[in-house]
Amino acid sequence: MVQVNSEEQSSLNSKLEKSASQSPDVVSLLSPAPEPQPPLPPHRPSPLKWLLRGVAIGTTAIVSTIVGATAAMMVPLPSAIAPQQEGQISIQNVLHQSLNYQITRPINILVMGIDLPMDLPPGKIPHVFAGRSDTMLLVRLDPTTESVNVLSIPRDTQVLLPDEGIEKINHANVVGGAKFAAQVVSQNLNGVTIDRYVRVSTGAFRELVDLVGGVRVFVPEPMQYEDVTQKLKIDLQEGWQVLGGEQAEQFARFRNDQYGDVGRVQRQQQLLRALREKLTNPAMIARLPQAIQLFNRYIDTNLSSDELLALADFGMGLQQDNFRMVMLPGRFSAPEEFEASYWIADPIAMDQVMHEYFDLSSVAVLSQHHSSTDLRIAIQNASGDPEMGSKMLAYLQDQGFHNAYVVEDWPDFQTETQIIAQRGDLQGASTLGTIMGVGKVISASTGDLESDLTIRVGTDWQQKAGT
Repeated sequence: MVQVNSEEQSSLNSKLEKSASQSPDVVSLLSPAPEPQPPLPPHRPSPLKWLLRGVAIGTTAIVSTIVGATAAMMVPLPSAIAPQQEGQISIQNVLHQSLNYQITRPINILVMGIDLPMDLPPGKIPHVFAGRSDTMLLVRLDPTTESVNVLSIPRDTQVLLPDEGIEKINHANVVGGAKFAAQVVSQNLNGVTIDRYVRVSTGAFRELVDLVGGVRVFVPEPMQYEDVTQKLKIDLQEGWQVLGGEQAEQFARFRNDQYGDVGRVQRQQQLLRALREKLTNPAMIARLPQAIQLFNRYIDTNLSSDELLALADFGMGLQQDNFRMVMLPGRFSAPEEFEASYWIADPIAMDQVMHEYFDLSSVAVLSQHHSSTDLRIAIQNASGDPEMGSKMLAYLQDQGFHNAYVVEDWPDFQTETQIIAQRGDLQGASTLGTIMGVGKVISASTGDLESDLTIRVGTDWQQKAGT
């Protein structure tokens, strides 16, 4: 373990103490909604309101659970509503009309999926939320843009912890709990304000996936791995398939490849999108009682019940394109740099992500003027035509993109070309799509790790190229 000198230690302690003194617990996230409904007498609560409270908390629980366990947890705001047909009541409208508060400013929530501690003395019962954060997401809900942005923070990200030295960020929860973890994240991400936290124990994920009837994902390669110590056995075949809870957990936890923990983050983002699709299905309403039980058993949060209701209401109107994901940009540490392996954040790319996704301006970002032709673009053929990768490369080079390169073909067949904003550069992705004339911009980090953008070539490009 690397030791911190006294001057560095004193400075960091001072910053964390200042952050701790500004605890979000006493600051309400909500403002009165326009023309709120008169409250009922406290001794006679409305049965409808209690029902709606259960629906909202259950819905939020599903989301929060998703967020924590894999990366699916990211949205405490799915839009599972009843079909609006004549003679039927819309749960969305009833919930909205019965709320006394609404979100009126952007809110940042730290979501952590917590592993049970593995190194406890024999016979000691662990606190369910005392372990390392297997998954860490910073979620921004912005009512002004009606959007949700999710930053995946690899658990191996290198940080400086008081009295601990250089550590992986997943150790912060072990050292000081949720508030301390939030302070560490804030200090390492340009001082971003973190309003609330949600912690989810790992048992929630399996049950959640089973509750929604499984999730359909593409497994890009055969996955086999066994860890007797962690009682983990992974055995998945390549291809599209519906994964139950146990299989989905295997998919999320697999890291026995060249990308390690960062590859896990990419798969977690896949699961998150798949889970979100299932959660927006109106059929989920019938399963809300089970969802509420999951919430009670597996979730720890400092969000109040009113805040949970307001978040659920906000999520009812969220459009699919306004749900954006990105991973903390960085690189793997070299074997000779440190005793342990780390994910080293790229400070310039991180500044850009925090600026675009969390509205944190910096002198470094504002002073940068990059041409779109400087972008590093990975080309991944998914068209079924072995020539399409090289043809796309030639086309981009003709357009002045000289940092483009071809990577191994994507094993799945796609009809629609995707432009994946690997490092969060949505403007660059949109510009490239305009030049190409095809391609859907995907706000995720599921492309080539070395790229700024990854083009996953589909058959629509094949048609445009005239072959």
